[in-house]
Amino acid sequence: MANEEKYVEELADKEDDFSEWYNELVIKAQLADYAPVRGCMIIRPYGYALWENIQHTLDTRFKETDVVNAYFPLFIPKSFLEREAEHVEGFAPEVAWVTRGGGEELEEPLAVRPTSETIIGYSYAKWVQSYRDLPILINLWNNVVRWEKRTKLFLRTAEFLWQEGHTAHRSLEEAEERTRMMLDVYRSFAEEDAAIPVFTGRKSENEKFAGALRTYSIEAMMGDGKALQSGTSHNLGQNFAKSFDIQYLDSDGQRKYCSTTSWGLSTRMIGGIIMVHGDKNGLIFPPRLAPHQVVIVPIWRKEEEKVAVLEMVERVKKLLKGKVRVTVDLSENTPGWKFAEYEMRGVPVRMEIGPRDVQNNSVVLVRRDSRAKEFVGVDALTERLPVLLEEIQKALYDKAKKFRDEHTYYTDNYDEFKQILEEKRGFVRVPWSEDSAAELKIKEETKATVRVIPFDQPAEGMQGKKCFYTGNPATCEALFARSY
Repeated sequence: MANEEKYVEELADKEDDFSEWYNELVIKAQLADYAPVRGCMIIRPYGYALWENIQHTLDTRFKETDVVNAYFPLFIPKSFLEREAEHVEGFAPEVAWVTRGGGEELEEPLAVRPTSETIIGYSYAKWVQSYRDLPILINLWNNVVRWEKRTKLFLRTAEFLWQEGHTAHRSLEEAEERTRMMLDVYRSFAEEDAAIPVFTGRKSENEKFAGALRTYSIEAMMGDGKALQSGTSHNLGQNFAKSFDIQYLDSDGQRKYCSTTSWGLSTRMIGGIIMVHGDKNGLIFPPRLAPHQVVIVPIWRKEEEKVAVLEMVERVKKLLKGKVRVTVDLSENTPGWKFAEYEMRGVPVRMEIGPRDVQNNSVVLVRRDSRAKEFVGVDALTERLPVLLEEIQKALYDKAKKFRDEHTYYTDNYDEFKQILEEKRGFVRVPWSEDSAAELKIKEETKATVRVIPFDQPAEGMQGKKCFYTGNPATCEALFARSY
């Protein structure tokens, strides 16, 4: 028990220093480590197992919407980025360039992929000839590089893993339908699999993706009240199609430009899971994504008890194989140390098996989220564990939603808006006139930005309502927050 207490004490206090708590937890839970290149990270096996579960779950959801996977090169010619002026301007400060290869100066500098819209556009222009070739629905699982000045493991790194979807359509309406469809895939994944409640809506003109017609996002509230943009979906209109000449011969005999989309979710979702669900003792992983859903901790005091305990451990492990993701800790560490270790690492359920449990043909199950303990017969495990895991999944979502709802405020007064940001934590919903210049001033004065213009606008409309900042007629309600 002394080891357990000492280990837990090493974590920074979550309430006093949320940022340091997060940094320490990522390292001590062995999710990731710092790389020798500034701003890059090494994803350790435990963190990568979580990413694999995210990837598998999302990939299944994508394929249910007829999306297929492909791969495109890491290097992108400079001339490609320059074809779409707004796009290159938006990414210019973050692009890493390759100017030499094999000891020779390159004829044309190559960008290390910050995103793939341009090289996708080049390819789609070759592949699309007729309306019969549409739609194209492709997703990439890859890495990208954005030379960030301020970095934080998982949340913002110079290189990160993600998926980026790219589709081409016959009409703007089809592109809009796909853009919104993929946003809803992200919403479903966040809420149902990651147990993270999100706001969905449209980004402001200042916050939209460079070169996009419209950008939509899911926004989650972290445990410190800040927002995390957790997935984005962009309707690119015909901007990239015109830049790369993606045209098709329509059924009416006319040549027309395609409308395209792109959408992405990255390893920053891991950071979101940590910050939404974690507590003072460490991680709490949602069961649907947890690398290990159950950890079995064998317990014995006398050597003669060991054989019977380990035999039952092996029997239970075989019983659960293929039904839940289970691991067994057979290390020589004390049970108390193991309890603290797996609590810190966020395993949803701890299963204890000792001599008395062997005699009773039962096990002790301990929930990570509530520490609630129950005794379950071995014969009932295959029925009880899946139900228990879903109970934990729901409890995590409900707790996160309660926190978010309690920290989402409404005001139509700018002074009160500033007071909420300074004295409380969370999102502030306000009547808004969609004034880009005013938005920049608010960001300068408060460090808060429009996270989304939510889809769920007031049923009665905005008639007679004034913007909380400009006093001009409000056109919508917007969610402001400080963000990562």
